[in-house]
Amino acid sequence: MADVQRTLAIVKPDAAGKPGVAGQILARIEESGLGIVGLKKIQLSDEDACGFYAVHKERPFYAELVKFMTSGPVIVAALEGENAIQRWRDLMGPTDSTKAETGTIRGDFGTDIERNASHGSDAPETAKVELAYFFNAKEILGQVEAL
Repeated sequence: MADVQRTLAIVKPDAAGKPGVAGQILARIEESGLGIVGLKKIQLSDEDACGFYAVHKERPFYAELVKFMTSGPVIVAALEGENAIQRWRDLMGPTDSTKAETGTIRGDFGTDIERNASHGSDAPETAKVELAYFFNAKEILGQVEAL
């Protein structure tokens, strides 16, 4: 049986703010065979960003990350598909855009380790928490009824 998963994707402010880039990223997601089962364009408040990135609170880059993520709108998407978590991570490429290959989201649209155009959940447990941070059950459509 196929491992159908859901994962969170975020198009970060550096990509969401460039004309046409968010559309290209969303098109790549669909072209990869992943389904977009929830989608929102939002402006994160300081409280939103601090809560979402609380796991990094003690890290030296935390304040700068919160500042960046609140600098403009983001697009949050719930993705669904077979092995969706790893497939989305492969499509994004490495966290550091300077090390990402051309053809990946971060390689084509990111500039460095922070301004890397996208975010994705790293595990099923993380995906469940991250999706619930941005979406309620009525806002996500698709095959997986309960994760």
